[in-house]
Amino acid sequence: MSNSTRLALLGPHGLDAAGTEAFVSALRAACAAGDVAAVILRLAATDERGLTAQVKQVAPVAQDYGAALVVACPGFTGDLATVAIRGGADGIHVDKPRDLQDLRGRLRDGRILGVGGTETKHTAMEAGEAGVDYVMFGGLYPDGAAPDAETVLARVSWWAEIFETPCIAVAASADAIGPLSETGAEFVGLESGLWLADPAAVGQAQQALAQVPAR
Repeated sequence: MSNSTRLALLGPHGLDAAGTEAFVSALRAACAAGDVAAVILRLAATDERGLTAQVKQVAPVAQDYGAALVVACPGFTGDLATVAIRGGADGIHVDKPRDLQDLRGRLRDGRILGVGGTETKHTAMEAGEAGVDYVMFGGLYPDGAAPDAETVLARVSWWAEIFETPCIAVAASADAIGPLSETGAEFVGLESGLWLADPAAVGQAQQALAQVPAR
């Protein structure tokens, strides 16, 4: 029986319109290199029209390879759900949310609501109770700092053991991929530094997952 953990790709924080074309090219190569379940697109805040245009550029590439595109934009004060829907994305990702019930009600028709930035077990459980589709643990902060790897591993192990809501366990380094998968997490996320400059690294990550025994 093979390991069922799948890969998610995290884009760089603050992707703007100028960088989108290069990102799309790298994403296409990365999705061709492995089994990518989802892409988290982390955009720089601008106006709704500009964000929607970026999403429209990226969404078909991910979706052509069977990957869901989930949009994040922490600095955006407008309606991210509308951006995602108009851009053709599969859902949105929010950090430290305050209005999950409202977002859950608006994201219908199978659209994804994912949550990150859960600094405590309590906030993670609250997100799960609100009906999110996944909780993400780990991932670089917008300033480029990485959370403590051991803390991320412990939190993922706790969540995967107890809760049914899927989780994305983010690897900031290649040697974290195997241990995170061993927890039983449904998804291992690859930070952009692991794949953006070398999309072939997605295939290597896929091999690392394959070496982890199924739980």
